[in-house]
Amino acid sequence: MKRFIQGEDRNQVTLLPEMLDDYITENNPVRVIDVYVDNLNLGELGFNGVEPEITGRPAYHPAVLLKLYIYGYFNRLQSTRRLEIETQRNIELMWLTCRLMPDFKTIARFRKENGRAIRNVCKQFVVLCRELGLFAQAIVAIDGSKFKAVNSRDNCYTQSKIKFRMKLVEDSINQYLTALDVVDKQESSAPPGKAVKIKDKLDELKLKMQRLQELEEQIQTAPDKQILLTDPDARFMATSKSGAGMIAYNVQSAVDTQNHLIVAHEVTNIPNDRGQLSSMATQARSAIGADGEFTVLADKGYFKGEDILACHEAGMTPYAPKPLTSNNKANGLFDKRDFIYDADRNEYRCPAGQSLPYRFTNIEQGKTLHAYWSSNCQSCAIKQQCTPSKTRRVRRWEHEAVLEDMQERLDTVQNAMLIRKQTVEHPFGTIKSWMGATHFLTKSLDRVSTEMSLHVLAYNLKRVIQIMGAKNLMQAMTA
Repeated sequence: MKRFIQGEDRNQVTLLPEMLDDYITENNPVRVIDVYVDNLNLGELGFNGVEPEITGRPAYHPAVLLKLYIYGYFNRLQSTRRLEIETQRNIELMWLTCRLMPDFKTIARFRKENGRAIRNVCKQFVVLCRELGLFAQAIVAIDGSKFKAVNSRDNCYTQSKIKFRMKLVEDSINQYLTALDVVDKQESSAPPGKAVKIKDKLDELKLKMQRLQELEEQIQTAPDKQILLTDPDARFMATSKSGAGMIAYNVQSAVDTQNHLIVAHEVTNIPNDRGQLSSMATQARSAIGADGEFTVLADKGYFKGEDILACHEAGMTPYAPKPLTSNNKANGLFDKRDFIYDADRNEYRCPAGQSLPYRFTNIEQGKTLHAYWSSNCQSCAIKQQCTPSKTRRVRRWEHEAVLEDMQERLDTVQNAMLIRKQTVEHPFGTIKSWMGATHFLTKSLDRVSTEMSLHVLAYNLKRVIQIMGAKNLMQAMTA
């Protein structure tokens, strides 16, 4: 092996460093994890076992297991069994845990019993980032993304799927009954035991049909008409217009536009993002401690009049484009945007120049709507471009002015949606890449929320180390 870099002889005696600490460089992120956890008040955060029991076998201190988990998610080691193996061979973990090697059951139990406290640790790091002045701009981008759950599609039942499965089972039962009749007629020439096998199959199919009937009854009482056998909290969520989807959780996150840190997140099992804007904006504002102006960027999936009004009344400035739900434009007709509202006269002006005065007010789905129309539609020269009905009616929400002001801001700041996309899409893609194909490893909304908090904490920790450097961050933590 000439002309290659040569390694050392395996039989050569070497003088190893005297201390384990010599293996860990000063800028190693594992030192940041150690300092961060050591400066936390684990009792106030809600961890169990901070004070040891007087009797019984000594337990691991919560700080040891918390450091182990943060290191694992920081280095894409989410499995408790893999963490157990790494404590026995990974020098960084030997240094971090002082050569303690808990088994995977102990590691898993810690996460299960301290879910809320672990989520508080993630929030505490956001507080540290706020104290370090990393949220100076007070602008966040909000988005949701579907993360795969443990439940498979085969173990997800809806009304249509139950009917389809029952039809298949019913057809199979009829086929076996026909086969049983043939065997009875050919009793002498039929293979021995064939009738018994067919009867066993029929018994299995009848039990399966009974189980499907029980699931059908449960689906009738379920609020969203879904039954999931593996993870009851997960939901089937469409990921495209064609209806294709996966069993998943919808993770909401708010990311600051300055340093791309996740300031707030929430795991939900609601398939869409409508109704989430105000809640996520409030959480983000509280997390970064913005007392004055606060700007929120979101896509059209968050557009909901009540949420935008709530943000406006709370002193926040939302940006969320309105989705085009009307088919008028596609059908070659004028849509509502072609009608100009005159606030002084409380009327609309149509494309033909006619006025649409106020007619009446009614309440639909809890919203107060004002109706406007003209009496001259029948004689209008361009009526065929406006409506096939006798008159064109325009409805206006009582707080429509708030939505119009937001649209004016969107027209002025044309790159707002580009900033949103560049800010909030990257963290989702990064975390999903760390998770791998399986995404979440735990079940139930509470435990999945804990798992997501660990991913968010690992992401934010890496970002701040990249921004400040490991040494500066450790100095700030101990200051």
